[in-house]
Amino acid sequence: MASLLQQELAAVLQRDLPHLFSGGLAPSISMVKVTPDLGQARVYLSLLLGNNATDRLEIIKDNAKEIRHALAKRIRKTARVVPELIFFHDDSAAYAAHMDQVLGTLDIPAAPTEQPDESEDKPARPRLFNNE
Repeated sequence: MASLLQQELAAVLQRDLPHLFSGGLAPSISMVKVTPDLGQARVYLSLLLGNNATDRLEIIKDNAKEIRHALAKRIRKTARVVPELIFFHDDSAAYAAHMDQVLGTLDIPAAPTEQPDESEDKPARPRLFNNE
């Protein structure tokens, strides 16, 4: 059910309701989690492209009923229940890009290569029983 909602919500936001984004780019849906009773769906939106992600998320939240209605039209023959849509900003891609930048600036020296010393004795075999 979650994958169906993800595909159909993407189509709704890009094709059926492009006026919500006033000529801007529609967000991509990174993940949908549905409760076991199909009453709620948590929709995680990636708002990387474009500016002012919080305002864009608020526009989507304000129009959640309209989005749900358009979704219901698309999946009415497939799903019996259309869950309540709760939208969240998914910033995992931005966080990953930030961490990549941080790790790229670190100056980590290479580990020294050590040659194994053959003169060392092998460790003693562990004793399993007291009688050995």
